[in-house]
Amino acid sequence: MTWSGIKVLVTGADGFIGSHLAAELVRRGAAVTALALYNSFDGHGWLDDLPADIRAGMELVRGDIRDAEHMTALCQGQEVVFHLAALIAIPYSYMAPSAYVQTNVQGTTNVLLAARAAGVRRVVHTSTSEVYGTALFTPITEEHPLQGQSPYSASKIGADMMATSFARSFELPVITLRPFNTYGPRQSERAIISTVIRQALDPAADAIRVGDLRPKRDFTFVQDTAEAFLAVAGLGDEHVGKVFNGGTGRCVTMEEVVTMIRRVAGCDKPVVQESERMRPAASEVMTLLADWSALNAASGWQPRHDLEQGLSQTVEWWRSRLDRLRPDLGYMR
Repeated sequence: MTWSGIKVLVTGADGFIGSHLAAELVRRGAAVTALALYNSFDGHGWLDDLPADIRAGMELVRGDIRDAEHMTALCQGQEVVFHLAALIAIPYSYMAPSAYVQTNVQGTTNVLLAARAAGVRRVVHTSTSEVYGTALFTPITEEHPLQGQSPYSASKIGADMMATSFARSFELPVITLRPFNTYGPRQSERAIISTVIRQALDPAADAIRVGDLRPKRDFTFVQDTAEAFLAVAGLGDEHVGKVFNGGTGRCVTMEEVVTMIRRVAGCDKPVVQESERMRPAASEVMTLLADWSALNAASGWQPRHDLEQGLSQTVEWWRSRLDRLRPDLGYMR
């Protein structure tokens, strides 16, 4: 798909994946409207961290997907909508499940209604591999049953079903991308790779403190995930209403990824497991391994970074930010 001059709205552009996607769209010549969640700090999240020329190439807008009227106004005149805005931290979902329904289900519904009213020609909705729960079979295809094992995953299942229903009920040209665990520069410390890297590099951390080391995950570098979004947006109308996995087909345990990070970072700190960092036993998803062959067959997309390459780039990004670390080492325990 040629993006030059295409009018694009990215919700959640201030976040980890959204900021990478918005930046890539600017590089390809798209006319990007980047939605950041309104806050009292006068900031635009990770968009404020982008190079000046990239940031200048997008229109920055503050708002909230829970505001239906604002979403209707923002979608007017847009040709493509990438919907990434969501509440995503699993630990917080145990404490505030209603907030996840309000943002992830109702907020998504607002975006879908607005896109329908505006007559956009493509909506790319963001799902998550967490909706599969602990794998009943691997690799996980798009036909795997959905299992809500946390309030977060349950809210995303609801959002996914709304997207599919709008394709069936209203012929909204929406396609869903279901990324497996994405990692890379700008990711929050709520994620295992980021929190381990920060502790490995931070002189104030005497150990690397983690939760359960047994779960297995399929980690995808953020640039590859951004490319997957672009690939899905360029699919033909025969794929409307479908869901596509985005992953690598390689699975590692949390213990293995911690070992890799310690090696890449040159760290010999001890690894300490803490019970307060573990999910409730019946809520923990033990294995996520993607079958991404459907997206490859439909678009030719494939991941270009192996885990070791991606970890090296992520560690170097963290090294460049050692003078700007959060003061609290116990983030999202």
